[in-house]
Amino acid sequence: MRKVPLPESLRIIGRGSLNWLAGRPIVVSFEVTDSCTAWCRHCDHGGPKDDSRNLRPADYRRYVEALRPCVVQISGGEPLLREDVVEIVRNIQSGSGLPYTILVSNWSQMTGEKYLALREAGVDQFSVSLDFPDERHDDFRLLPGLYRHLQDLIPRLARLGYDDIVLNCCITSENVTHINELADMAKAWGVNICYSAYSARRTGSRDYLLGPEQIATLNRELDRVESRRDATNWVVNAPTTLEATRRYFADGGIPGCKAGLRFLVVTADGQLQPCSMQFRRYPLEKRERMVTEFTSSNRCDECYVSIRSYLDKSFPQLLWENVSGFLSVKA
Repeated sequence: MRKVPLPESLRIIGRGSLNWLAGRPIVVSFEVTDSCTAWCRHCDHGGPKDDSRNLRPADYRRYVEALRPCVVQISGGEPLLREDVVEIVRNIQSGSGLPYTILVSNWSQMTGEKYLALREAGVDQFSVSLDFPDERHDDFRLLPGLYRHLQDLIPRLARLGYDDIVLNCCITSENVTHINELADMAKAWGVNICYSAYSARRTGSRDYLLGPEQIATLNRELDRVESRRDATNWVVNAPTTLEATRRYFADGGIPGCKAGLRFLVVTADGQLQPCSMQFRRYPLEKRERMVTEFTSSNRCDECYVSIRSYLDKSFPQLLWENVSGFLSVKA
């Protein structure tokens, strides 16, 4: 994964440090639509929804100016269903390279032209969901033809050389034996890979959590992933994140979540939520009340999704892992 250029790195470090001290969020996830092209077995979104109350592109500027995150995720639903998604990105970007912007998508609607337009508008990283290294991905997402579309498009765009595409594998009981096959796929396609953990809180189904034998498989697979790291940072997760992922599955949860403080969600209609699986809503002007009412008494330990896993650390550890992995500190 390419390193962020030095000027932008310094701005990210500066804003992240100030936000940590001021109690502002480091990461904000904008769920720009509730509609989706897929009906994923492990997700609570799926299919078309009422999008009549969605924020308009210009509205996002107000949220970025108020929350001042150093990292933004643009997600959904499926964000590429928004015909104005490029305009949304332009309104999120300030022109200074901040915030660092990640588009989280299943890529069913991605094209080469759209990829380049989103890059030009300010997307720094493209996170692409991939559950299986073959057409079983279509079955899990209930979206026929998706795998072949990715198999054609991702290597072709990777050859452009921007090094900004990351396959995101959500680990479940169904795909835990394929963790390294997915890494093989990332290598073959010339892109990076990131792992996240399934949470039953999203759908209520515990079918995709790992049993004892599968946890042993998880540990073997992640041991091999660790052995494959190199200086290119193509395995995007920090070692501490994968170690915590092991603990999450082994213990059935992981405490200490700072949802609402270190990260939060902006819903498609403009309300703040502590996370995508906690549905207490607050207007933008009442974020401090969310921290007081929710974060200070939050005892939920039921997920270790990507947005949490990156921030569930002390500030010195968070700073060091990002500087060593993704940020440039030398001219």
